[in-house]
Amino acid sequence: MTDPISLQQDFWNRWNSSTREKHIDEISFRQAEVVRNWLATTPFPRQILEVGCGAGWFCRELSTFGELTATDLSDEVLVRAAERLPQVEFVAGDFMQLDFGRKFDVIVTLEVLSHVANQQAFVTKLASHLREGGQLMLATQNKPVLQKYNRVPPPSRGQLRRWVDKKELTLLLSKDFDVVELFSVTPRANKGILQFLHSRTFNRPIRALIGKRLDAFKESIGLGWTLMARARKKAVTMGRAC
Repeated sequence: MTDPISLQQDFWNRWNSSTREKHIDEISFRQAEVVRNWLATTPFPRQILEVGCGAGWFCRELSTFGELTATDLSDEVLVRAAERLPQVEFVAGDFMQLDFGRKFDVIVTLEVLSHVANQQAFVTKLASHLREGGQLMLATQNKPVLQKYNRVPPPSRGQLRRWVDKKELTLLLSKDFDVVELFSVTPRANKGILQFLHSRTFNRPIRALIGKRLDAFKESIGLGWTLMARARKKAVTMGRAC
């Protein structure tokens, strides 16, 4: 049974307070790097919506690319984020129930998909807030890498979890979007053979010789912790009457 929104809200307020307000790890930094590169090639005007902004750790940078609205279930955390970042419009609440009253050029959502009850409905809701041709920039956990090569604690009360693989993500997006790019980033493992292959002991001498090309190769064959997807909202076509 899915935990009610109130339990999810309590969990994410606690989690963001204890984690995201204090520390950003390499996984999040790499996701931000990819989105930043995408935004650098996205034409103006840019009205941007970040869905699942957490403590607002990425909002300052996103706001340099356009007018930013950011939303999250963590209402207590967003109060503090709004004090730090007055240039951002923060909206607290359940995204599935919100209406922003306008459409956006770009939606950014990082590691949210796996924490919603109805993933297809979530993707469709994202599309409904984009202008025709608008872009979705999405990051989510890479299911086979987390399941096979990482020890991850079980979800806590109020924390929904359903990871997807590349095929499942493509299927979820295909109804409302044309997928432009889909790839993995940030090789990480804490069990099995990949734990050694991703270790500093193994990688340090190789990086000294070839730089980041080994990591790029691992990402290219799907060994990254994160799946990154850039997708364009499909055009609405009207059928002809017979």
